[in-house]
Amino acid sequence: MIRITLLLLLVAFFSVYAWKDWFVSLCGAILLLAVVRHPDFPNNIGGIQGGNPWNVLILSILLAWATRRGEEGHEWDMPTIAGWMLFACFVVVVVGVIRLLLNDYPTGETNGTILSEYLVNTVKWVIPSLILFDACRTRQRATIALGTILCLYFLLAIQVIRWMPLSEVGSGSDLSSRASKITQNEIGYNRVTLSMMLAGASWAALAMMPVLKQNLPRFIMLGVAALIAFGQALTGGRTGYVTWIGIGIVLAALRWRKLLLILPVALLAIGVCLPSVSQRMFQGFGGQEGNFTVGTSAYEMTSGRDIAWPVVMAEIGKAPLIGYGREGMMTTGISDRLMNEYDEAFPHPHQAYLQLLLDNGIMGFLLVIPIFLYVIRHSFTQLLVRDDPLVCAIGCTAFCLVLALMIGAFGGQTFYPREGAVGMWAAIGLLLRVHVNSRQAVETGEPIFPEELPTKGFFNGPEENGVPSEDPPERIWNHHQATSDPAILSRST
Repeated sequence: MIRITLLLLLVAFFSVYAWKDWFVSLCGAILLLAVVRHPDFPNNIGGIQGGNPWNVLILSILLAWATRRGEEGHEWDMPTIAGWMLFACFVVVVVGVIRLLLNDYPTGETNGTILSEYLVNTVKWVIPSLILFDACRTRQRATIALGTILCLYFLLAIQVIRWMPLSEVGSGSDLSSRASKITQNEIGYNRVTLSMMLAGASWAALAMMPVLKQNLPRFIMLGVAALIAFGQALTGGRTGYVTWIGIGIVLAALRWRKLLLILPVALLAIGVCLPSVSQRMFQGFGGQEGNFTVGTSAYEMTSGRDIAWPVVMAEIGKAPLIGYGREGMMTTGISDRLMNEYDEAFPHPHQAYLQLLLDNGIMGFLLVIPIFLYVIRHSFTQLLVRDDPLVCAIGCTAFCLVLALMIGAFGGQTFYPREGAVGMWAAIGLLLRVHVNSRQAVETGEPIFPEELPTKGFFNGPEENGVPSEDPPERIWNHHQATSDPAILSRST
């Protein structure tokens, strides 16, 4: 009860403080996602649908931002192509929900619940990304926002480490079953989702090290990266394991060659110190268990996905262009069929690409996937930047988190925004800000991130006796012109 009271007080504080500093409250809201899925966290206030404390907080932040953002004197300058891609994703979500409402299949849910769960609760997870994009126009804010994102994953990893009883985990199957139960009951996130989230975050934390100027903070950040990787190992998510290895190999090939030496050492250490992780990784591949030879099992290797995927793909073939609308697994009867024939619960295909095709067809697929490819492309460019560690760290974070989703999507996940993807979307918002600032820096010759923001009066210096200080910095004037001139903005997009 004390924990819940403290959480509610935090939510109340950030909700009120948002009207003084919405950026700080937004960072607080992102950090609260580490506990918002906990079973003890209130789901509603006064029985109002969707009226949980976090929703109240993000609504307060959204209103404060919309009301007070103009005080900084900036125009909305998101790249046009990125804006249209996000709008296309929104259209896909809305159309899918409308089709679900019009479907005759008995879902057992009211129209209000469907709108709340599948529309509002999908769109709201992208809001922090949009506000961060608008907010992080200085180096200080960008650094704080990036640190907040990484801190979110660190807090989740610490909870996994806290609740997973290593002393009671003797095999890969034990690790899988206990992680599934414990993470859901004590943290609130599915272990497969946690595994994917932490797989990208551990590498992103390493990229933050060059941003830090002193050895002690760098050493601490190295420990943070190691703890996130350790927490990820304890989730027992095999797709997450593959994702972690894959991202490490890609980063080594693109930028940090030394990782090719570190990866084998890390895998060997995990195999020696956590044998249950190795057993979980290769569960279903057969081999020797004591005096018995175990054969290869596709069912165990894929955790039952081998029986679901063919059924889903056959159904996709019946409506390849537009799919069946949101929750296609349910409305087509696939979930009921798999339960009746195999006694297996499959509320979704356990493959995000198949889910997207089943729900929205090829047309929806072609409208949603481009935003992720766009982010991968531009984050790759920033990842290679060598003269600004912060730009490189932001690019690496967005690259790792989005790539983790796209790799993890082959074994689960979803491309619909949800609470587990807020950190990724926040990193996308930062990435888009760097992309815009980089274009403007080319036009003006100014740094990508100014140290301070110009105000509406174009002055950043102190005022004496109510009179603005003389000789305002020319740099501030130039930066304001670069972020206000429609001609420059049109070229930057």
